[in-house]
Amino acid sequence: MPPTPPSLSHRLDTLDWPAMEQALDQDGCAVLRNLLSTPQCQRLGALYAEPGLFRSRVIMARHGFGRGEYQYFRYPLPDLVQSLREALYPRLVPLANRWSERMDLNVRYPGAHLDFIQRCHAAGQQRPTPLLLQYGPQDYNCLHQDLYGEQVFPLQVAILLSEPCRDFTGGEFVLTEQRPRMQSRPQVIDLKQGDALVFAVHQRPVKGVRGYYRVNMRHGVSRVHSGRRHTLGIIFHDAQ
Repeated sequence: MPPTPPSLSHRLDTLDWPAMEQALDQDGCAVLRNLLSTPQCQRLGALYAEPGLFRSRVIMARHGFGRGEYQYFRYPLPDLVQSLREALYPRLVPLANRWSERMDLNVRYPGAHLDFIQRCHAAGQQRPTPLLLQYGPQDYNCLHQDLYGEQVFPLQVAILLSEPCRDFTGGEFVLTEQRPRMQSRPQVIDLKQGDALVFAVHQRPVKGVRGYYRVNMRHGVSRVHSGRRHTLGIIFHDAQ
């Protein structure tokens, strides 16, 4: 009998969170290697074919978002998606609050995700935002930000559910950082199946000679050359 895989909570507890925070402060992103197992990734990817789990389906080309498609889950979320949202959020709150303070923003985030969701719902943002994305040959995702209302948690997570070079080729995750009075800085992130990328949703603070200033972040996916690519997106704020 194969060994029982560690629980999500145990897996998160074993990660070097100070190093993750340092990477996020430095680059606006950090990779959590092997967050999900191959069977977990395969089960989540297979959910794309179950329309009853989703509240809406978006064909990117119809809206100028790129090519490919994605679906937003409806409530109640699948157990693993809900667990990821609830388990990741409190580990990111200290950094989120530190960033908010450095950018002179008045907002502070509660320690539990349920409390933050209640804040979203009170502001009229009641539609869940976790989503599955599906790309085929020649599909891509334009650079964008996932902003859905006034309430915004400044970090989100993307988990690659497919294996590069086996399930698809191309389709790299791309981040850009728009710095004041400077050209944008791109990053191409190397992800494997089960890896999670934590990254800035909108803005992040960067230390300059006169204190902290804000840089604007966008993310997208380069063109897929062959195969099929699935990604799980965990966004912590809900949508209007």
